[in-house]
Amino acid sequence: MVGLRRRDLDLTAGTLRVRRNIAELHNGERLVKEPKSAAGKRTVAIPAVIHDELTTHLTVYSEHGADGRVFVGAKGATPRRNHFNLLWRKACGQAGIKGLHFHDLRHTGNTLAAATGASTRELMTRMGHSTARAALIYQHATAERERLIGNAVSAAVEQARKQDPDPDGHAAGTRD
Repeated sequence: MVGLRRRDLDLTAGTLRVRRNIAELHNGERLVKEPKSAAGKRTVAIPAVIHDELTTHLTVYSEHGADGRVFVGAKGATPRRNHFNLLWRKACGQAGIKGLHFHDLRHTGNTLAAATGASTRELMTRMGHSTARAALIYQHATAERERLIGNAVSAAVEQARKQDPDPDGHAAGTRD
């Protein structure tokens, strides 16, 4: 997140490019590096529902220019993990939310993406994972998704019946 620059965002296309990470070491040193794997370098669609908030954030809080940082601390520095975590916990407390970690938002977003019917490969691409193992974590079975799957199967069967009606009640393609 702190590695994002304005040039990584294309608000017209509604995309965000992940090209670098900033790792904060235990001694406080920061390293600008590439993502862990080649799959980590990716372009991700930005949900249209947050376009206005993102535009406001860029106008009010981000640095100007193509190389401007998207996320900047109150004093103009790149946010540090410990300080950000304090602010996050304070914001959650003010909202009456307990036990929510910032990384949980990634889990929520990826679970929502999986609920759209995204394939495992699509989830892997979106999340920057090089193996299916991590992506499968987000493909939770839900009652709503199960209902949608059942309805889709039903619609497919009904469509097949309309295309090949059989007065004897045989399924399409099973007549002698």
